[in-house]
Amino acid sequence: MTKQIPELDFPITYFQDNAVIQLPERLTVLEAIAFKETCSQLLQQSSPGQKIIFDFSQTKFIDSSGIGALVSNLKAAQAQNIELVLEQVQPPVMMVLSMAGLTEMLQIQSSAEWTDRQQPEPETHPSIRSRVKRAIDIVGAIVGLTITGIILIPIAIIIKLDSPGPILFQQTRCGWLGKRFQIWKFRSMCVNAEAIKAKIPNQANGAFFKNDEDPRITKVGRFLRRTSLDEFPQFWNVLKGDMSLVGTRPPTPDEVERYQVPEWQRLNVKPGMTGEWQVHGRSRVRNFEDVIKLDLRYQENWSLNYDIQLIWKTIAIIFNKDSGAV
Repeated sequence: MTKQIPELDFPITYFQDNAVIQLPERLTVLEAIAFKETCSQLLQQSSPGQKIIFDFSQTKFIDSSGIGALVSNLKAAQAQNIELVLEQVQPPVMMVLSMAGLTEMLQIQSSAEWTDRQQPEPETHPSIRSRVKRAIDIVGAIVGLTITGIILIPIAIIIKLDSPGPILFQQTRCGWLGKRFQIWKFRSMCVNAEAIKAKIPNQANGAFFKNDEDPRITKVGRFLRRTSLDEFPQFWNVLKGDMSLVGTRPPTPDEVERYQVPEWQRLNVKPGMTGEWQVHGRSRVRNFEDVIKLDLRYQENWSLNYDIQLIWKTIAIIFNKDSGAV
């Protein structure tokens, strides 16, 4: 290996010509970067072997950055037709992999404890375990869905009159730990919007899409976006637990595909209907680095009081005619 990787954190041994990488007790952003680099350098060797084994026997905690490193290593190994095997995966880590939807993608040999004991839900951020935050989400979602029921008929009528097609728009997004879910909105674009997206110039830099004059947006759609009425069906996502009232911006799978390991940190909390990006960025954000900074600032400053402040600021922005999304 040409670069210095912490040998104590990632010792490499060989068993029957297969490399075995020992994972540390925690796999968070700093360890995940070194883990990805270690695996990358191993794959660059002239004879890396037919199989690489990740020994998780000592690992008791993994967050979204660790998930990102695993996904990146899997893609790199598959490109060289090399098999990856996770051995002795401990129950807390196994639960995270299961919740992230990786158990079908990875070849995993878990510890025997996994089937014998019920494990608590893993925690990547204090907001995940806050029962008060969840209670606020449920109450807010019920209120929001009640309002949605009231405005549904008039909004459905104006959408139909403006553009033929369904009333609601469904899209796959990535939530906590990268787990995929279906997000719901009132349709604000033409029916073939996703099919022609590649033809629209992207005015943003990095792993997200933005175009101020996006021709796919309908006339009624611009009104719905400016007033944030298009997002009201997402209260159903909040009630289900896929989202929170306040959190980070929910990315699409193709955006996550472009993430570097540190950028997976933004998936350590649930995505929100609003958050730092909505209050301080809104449509002005053009660089993905700024999105990351806003999301990490939310994680660092999080408290129940901070959530409430962001909710009130969001309401104020919605009623400001010059601050709506486009």
